[in-house]
Amino acid sequence: MSDDLVFYTNPMSRGRIVRWMLEEIGQPYRTEILAYGPPMRAPAYLAVNPMGKVPALRHGAAVVTEAAAICAYLADAFPAAGLAPALRDPLRGAYYRWLFFGAGPVEAVVSDTALGVTVPPDKEAMVGYGSKDRVMAVLEAAVGQGDYLLGERFSAADVYLGSELSWGMAFGVLEKRPALERYVARIEARPAAIRARETDDALMPPGGAA
Repeated sequence: MSDDLVFYTNPMSRGRIVRWMLEEIGQPYRTEILAYGPPMRAPAYLAVNPMGKVPALRHGAAVVTEAAAICAYLADAFPAAGLAPALRDPLRGAYYRWLFFGAGPVEAVVSDTALGVTVPPDKEAMVGYGSKDRVMAVLEAAVGQGDYLLGERFSAADVYLGSELSWGMAFGVLEKRPALERYVARIEARPAAIRARETDDALMPPGGAA
């Protein structure tokens, strides 16, 4: 079976994260743009992602959904790009930590804040992220350890978590803090990030509506 990479996305979605990751690995891929609504509910696409959401990735016989999972998959599938520490590398632990911190606490904080959901102080133990203030403090400390989440090594965790920070601060759901702004500016200046951003921006529909 072909090992071609097929990327299902919409330029106004979390697919922008995966586009950046694909540009970082430097492998050819084919893009399938899906509009919101019926196209994402069509039987052919529901066979790829039963959630009817993008992004999704097909790599030969493998199908991967969820942006963080796709980033992790691509890092391991194309190790020459150097976007994930080796299994026995001590940095692998921190890599997993920050990738899943992004997919768990940060994603939840961003969604709750955007929806106007506030967790009462006496209920913080019931949610995975505890409190938004705590998450922000952890993020600020994380990006202060070096240029990247793994110190001096850029990884797929930066692609995913950095994208969340960028979006969250741009739309006012995450507090802008100097350390976070410096970190986002640094990683968004990468050539692959610029290529991905320009590609998706060019695909945006007129007026920004899908």
